[in-house]
Amino acid sequence: QGDWSSDVCSSDLSIPLLPLRDVVVFPHTVIPLFIGRKSSVNAITQAMEADKNVFLVTQKDETIEEPNNEDLHKVGTLATILQLLKLPDGTIKVLVEGIKRAKIEEFVDLKEHTEVILSECFLRQEAASEIKAMMRLALENFEKYIKFSKKIPEEVYKVLKEITDIERFSDVIIANLNLKVEEKQALLESGLAKDRLETILSILEGELDVLGAEQKIQSRVRKQMESNQRDYYLNEQMKAIQKELGDGEGGEDETSELEELVRNTKFSKEAKEKAEGELKKLRNMSPMSAEATRSEERRVGKEC
Repeated sequence: QGDWSSDVCSSDLSIPLLPLRDVVVFPHTVIPLFIGRKSSVNAITQAMEADKNVFLVTQKDETIEEPNNEDLHKVGTLATILQLLKLPDGTIKVLVEGIKRAKIEEFVDLKEHTEVILSECFLRQEAASEIKAMMRLALENFEKYIKFSKKIPEEVYKVLKEITDIERFSDVIIANLNLKVEEKQALLESGLAKDRLETILSILEGELDVLGAEQKIQSRVRKQMESNQRDYYLNEQMKAIQKELGDGEGGEDETSELEELVRNTKFSKEAKEKAEGELKKLRNMSPMSAEATRSEERRVGKEC
């Protein structure tokens, strides 16, 4: 846990509570949310009538339809509602922006919804030079991650380059990583800047390793496909050339006869493999090649 203070979040001010099923919202990020539970709709309505602030906290178990206070994590994000849209099915779509991390100090259970009294939490920073080095390394790895994944706009990196505040810097990176809910919750609750950055670096290095391996596999598969396609087109061109040279049906008949002869003759395993190999070569050979001509001559001589 981090350092907690009630100076910023007034002890006599309660904020409407909005439990989240399968998402963790971080400060300095904007995210759309779909609200359907009656108590949550009431909390949003109350927030819109007041200062548009709402406290977002994730459920411990997303399958619970109506979570009790004990079913919620204590650390979440104070957010402000930017937009609200009522949908025809009765649900509400809201666009929220995270403002700051906070911890629930007290639940205020009202008739239609629940509100909470909060204390703000901060990242403890130690060893400034080490923190600065870790931020620089995290920025470099995040740039590589963006180039590999191609799912994150480059504008995010440009914004990140200008951020010097460690908490905001780490919030932006975490919000753009593909993590499980429990992993994001653990990072949201992290109290030491060094620990949070170490976790971010570890995650980025792991993601880069996986993305690099995926790229190598895709490259190998692409080359194999291109090779197979090239062989297919060459074979098709060979057939077309043979047909133009007058080796249409006649060549096919001769090959078929030889295949039947090999099939009906009792060979040793090695002799049969050799015969089948020669047949394969003959099948792919141009009828005008020297070896094909000699084969034809031997066949004619035998029949005479």
